[in-house]
Formats: sequence, structure tokens, C-alpha cells
Amino acid sequence: MTPQKLYAGAKLREIRRGLGLTQRAFADRLGVSLPYLNQMENNNRPVSAGVVLGLAREYRVDVTDLSTGDAERLVTDMREALADPVFHDAEPPLADLQLAASNAPALARAFLELHRAYRQGHERLAALDEALGRGGAHRVASPWEEVRDFFHYCNNYIDAVDRAAERFSTLERVGSGPMGLWARGVAALTAIGVEVTIADQPKLRSYDPVRRRLTLAQRASPATQTFQLLHQVALLTQTDLLEATLDLARFQSGDARAIAQIGLANYFAGAALLPYTRFLAAAQDARHDLEVLGERFGASLEQVAHRLSTLQRPGAKGIPFFFVCVDQAGTITKRHSATLMQFARFGGACPLWNVHRAFETPGRFLRQLAETPDGVQYLCLARDVSKSGGSFHAPIRRYAIGLGCEVHHAGALVYADDLDLGNARAFEPIGISCRICERTDCHQRSVPPLERSLTIDPNQRGTLPYEVTR
Repeated sequence: MTPQKLYAGAKLREIRRGLGLTQRAFADRLGVSLPYLNQMENNNRPVSAGVVLGLAREYRVDVTDLSTGDAERLVTDMREALADPVFHDAEPPLADLQLAASNAPALARAFLELHRAYRQGHERLAALDEALGRGGAHRVASPWEEVRDFFHYCNNYIDAVDRAAERFSTLERVGSGPMGLWARGVAALTAIGVEVTIADQPKLRSYDPVRRRLTLAQRASPATQTFQLLHQVALLTQTDLLEATLDLARFQSGDARAIAQIGLANYFAGAALLPYTRFLAAAQDARHDLEVLGERFGASLEQVAHRLSTLQRPGAKGIPFFFVCVDQAGTITKRHSATLMQFARFGGACPLWNVHRAFETPGRFLRQLAETPDGVQYLCLARDVSKSGGSFHAPIRRYAIGLGCEVHHAGALVYADDLDLGNARAFEPIGISCRICERTDCHQRSVPPLERSLTIDPNQRGTLPYEVTR
């Protein structure tokens, strides 16, 4: 197979500007001519092997960052936005979208922001009475979407917070394992005058800043109690770090900043519970067996699966995983992908994906070999999760988690054992969203693909009431 040429001009410019170097100085350091560097930065030429080696040697750049990052996410997000009926047949060719994502990522993000503003305006008009009741037509970005995109484009890895959590988990070793971490968390809060108690209460965690008392729910599992304890540790002892990270994000609203603060505290808690270096080594040793890792670190299956998807530290990366949470209506409530697979920003996921079947087989891991329309093959895992409300009359919260990686990593996962990875027919065809899925013969298609013409014959009826022209 001919190796794919690497065009990473935007990333190359970002690295150079981060180092504070002019093009001439950067070219001299890498041993290339100024015109050649200029052509690479503008994607007129691929990044040469010599430059890749020079970046690794001179600046300790993780060269895998050149071939991954925002470009694939931007292309997927733009394709989904352009699938909006408002654009009709105006979607540019895929090559143009890839060019925009690589050469003008700021423009691509501005387009996505504009489309998001349009969608929110359209939704407001659909509920005009609610909009009038709020009094004012000024557009405010959805804080949830803003925070989601922040983590999405950070590759769900926040280096400074991750390393701070890892340092916390290894300082002052009061025993080992989750109980040792619990003791460190209690000690950290006690040192600043905060009392920790466990009581029968409806909330998982409540903190009284006047009495300086943290109360955790007795009904919660030990993993949840430890996680909530560490969350409060982050809020009360890592204030400067969290605020500095929030300042860099430049959120548009106070609500988005507040939501992101909770997200960063959750990130700290997860990274302390599952410290990067030890967890990565344990994951490799256990062949990424979620149950073994959960038992070893005193964590839930969801915590372990989510943490696996964040192991993207430069120079020490784990397997690139995707991770999602899906509710019973099929809506993706959490999504992250360090793989080429990107998920629909709006609406549900492909119904052919095994995560939807997890609700039918509670307590079991489902495995699926899947192939997306771009020809990339994946090993997908799915498992239902049920969380009790704490009493007979309380509702049970049910959702499913999905975790997966490209199939060439499958040998490092215990879940690949006895699967016929070499059989092309073993891979089920799945997509991202019907409007941008290029499959013409999908029996689960809900709407026609935007990029294809339709043939409609009133005298013929197949699986669909139309035929998609290739």
C-alpha cells in the first residue's frame, strides 16, 4: 500500500508560532529552505520525513499530532452542518472541506459557529412564545454546546489538569488503592478546614461553604463517593489551575464557564482516581479489560471507559479510543473520539451500531466488528448502565456506554479474542448520520443522503420509497 502523504500545514504553523520562531529561523533549525517550509505550511507540499524527524529530535514534538487533531473533526462537523436542508444542494466537495479544515481552521470554526447560531435562531422561532417570554432577541451561545466543543477540540485531554491530578494521587502515600486515595482526599480537605461526612441524603454530593462541610451520599457506591470527594478537592484546592484553564478557553458566557469548571473538576477527579502513568500501564497489562481495571482501581465501568478515551498525552499515548454515552431514545449525551470516527453533533447515532442493542442485554458486553463508509474498520463494545435512584419510588437512570478503536489495535484488547478479524464479511456497515452517510442500500435509512440524487418510481417499492443514485 502506498503511504499516505502528510499535509499538516496548519499544525506546522501552530508549532512554529508556539515556539515563537520566524519562518526563517524555523526553516534553519529543521534544515530546509524558507520557500520549502512556506509551501509545507500552506499545504502546497506534504511534510517531509526529514521535517518530521527534525521536529521529534529538536523540539520533542509527538509526531502523531501532525496526522491527527482538529482536521478530521472539523470536516465531519462541517459535513453534518452542510447536511442541513437550508443548504439544499450547495455542499462543497469533500476535498474542499478537507482543504478548508487544513488551511483555514479558524474560518471552518467560524462557519460552524454561524450555523449553530442559525439553528438556535430557528429553534427560537419554532417556540416563539418562549422566546418572547424571555424578552430579547440577543443570541447567546448554548453553554452546553460551547463546553462540549471545548473538550472536543482539546482531544478530551487537558495536560496541566491531568498532570496535577496524577501528582495528587501519588503524593503522601497513605496506603495504596482506592482507600489510600480516599484518605488523601480527606486529608487534603481537612488541611483547609473542611469536614467530610457521609449521610443518607438525596444528593450525591453537597458542600456547605459556611459550615465548611462536605456531605456525600451513603447510598452511592464507593467509586462514586471517591469521585465526588476528589471533585470537591479540585474545586477547593486547585482553584488557580482551574481558573487559568478557564481563562484560556475564553467562553462566551458565565454559564459556559461555570459548566466548564464542573467539567474540569470532574476531569481532575477521574485523572486522580485513574492516574495516567499507572493506569496506562495497567490497561496494557490487562489488555484493556474494563472489569479488571475497575476492580484494580476501585472505579466504575463508565469511569474506566471514559479514562481510556483520554490517554492522549504527548509522548505517552495509549490506544486511540472513541467513547460515548447514549440514552434510551438514541441521543448521544457524551461523546469523544480520538479516532477517525466522529459522531453526530445533533440528533442520534446510526441505528445499526451495537450501542443501541445494549439495552436488550443488560449486564453483558456486546462486541461488534463495524466498518464506516470511509472503509475504516472498528472493534466496538457496548454495555448498558443502570443507576438506582436510592429508593423504591425513585426512578432508575438507564443509558448505554460505547467504546471502540480501529481494528488494527484489536490485538491489544481482550475483547477481540476469538473474533474473526480477517473476515471482511464479519464487519457490519455503520454510519454517522443518515444525511451524510453515503451508503445507498441501508435498510435503516431514515432520510435520503444529501449528496445523492434520488429516483422515485410510483410503480416500484423496495426497502425505501426511493432509490439513491450513486
